Amino acid sequence: MMSESTGSALARKVVIHSAGGYDRLNLESSVRAAPGPGQVEIEVVATGINFADTLVRRGLYSSARELVGWPITPGFEVAGRVTAVGSGVTDLALGAEVFAVTFFNGYTSHLVVDRRYVFAKPSALGFAEAAALPAVFMTAWYALHVLAHPRPGAKVLVHSAAGGVGGVVVQLAKLAGCEVVGVVGAPHKVETVRAAGADHVIDKSTQPLWAEAERFAPKGYDLILDANGVSTLGASYAHLRRPGKLVVYGFHSMVAQGGGGVGWPRLVWAWLRTPRFNPLAMTTDSRSVLAFNLSYLFDEVDLLVESMAMLAARLADGGLTPPPVRTYPLDQVGQAHADLESGRTIGKLVLLP
Repeated sequence: MMSESTGSALARKVVIHSAGGYDRLNLESSVRAAPGPGQVEIEVVATGINFADTLVRRGLYSSARELVGWPITPGFEVAGRVTAVGSGVTDLALGAEVFAVTFFNGYTSHLVVDRRYVFAKPSALGFAEAAALPAVFMTAWYALHVLAHPRPGAKVLVHSAAGGVGGVVVQLAKLAGCEVVGVVGAPHKVETVRAAGADHVIDKSTQPLWAEAERFAPKGYDLILDANGVSTLGASYAHLRRPGKLVVYGFHSMVAQGGGGVGWPRLVWAWLRTPRFNPLAMTTDSRSVLAFNLSYLFDEVDLLVESMAMLAARLADGGLTPPPVRTYPLDQVGQAHADLESGRTIGKLVLLP
């Protein structure tokens, strides 16, 4: 069953032809491709923006370089309506409201994706909220429940706690019975993290980060989640208790804020200063370092299905609240990237194609 217009109408999408600043985000038109066997076409109403998208634009995201190359359309998550289905897809009606994850290509008005990556949109969520959740929830869920397994009562420190992933980590850690300390970089972010359920919030722009962290956990932390990279990784490891776990899922501080360019001198200097963890010392310390990049796990569909089932359950029982959302038209994608890289935003940014 296919919509009559598929294959003849045009799709609008953001295309990056080479690495660089915001001027590399080109809005282009292309003929919509018909979905193949087992595929679904979605008319995209909202697309989630992730920090990884800015690294794709800069040419610094490894899976984009290795597995896609140039040109590339960023974007890992969308929400919208089904406009066409390929052969073998019998459980989705045209017009069904869905959200989906995708291996790039999300910055578009029409997306073709395998049926196994498409899920019913919870009726309580708007399209922007639905597009804001899959990537951040999967990241938070994987970090906590696949890698770290914190026990009730564990002391957990969350860097960048006002961001999309950080806010969900705070909520999931509280659901797991942990005592949560959230770290933010500006006063206007504090209340957002408190509202997410954090027991304590450290504003590192006005407070000494690690002195405050030690005050809340004098014997160290059972778990620290860090997407900052070089600016905090070493100290994060040093503030683990025995046994403690450091989960790493990003390196935001390695790239320059503002301007949108690659910033090679800063990048090289940050790489040289990034901690190298010695397995012998880790064994003696009884501390672990765990790390992941979800884009390399895209074929692990069982993990995706499990995480999306948990997402639906937590939304249904009120255990999870979507992050605050700020929206941008598709033709303002450069401004959205600039705002995200500024470090001043709260929650999740979303494009409206």
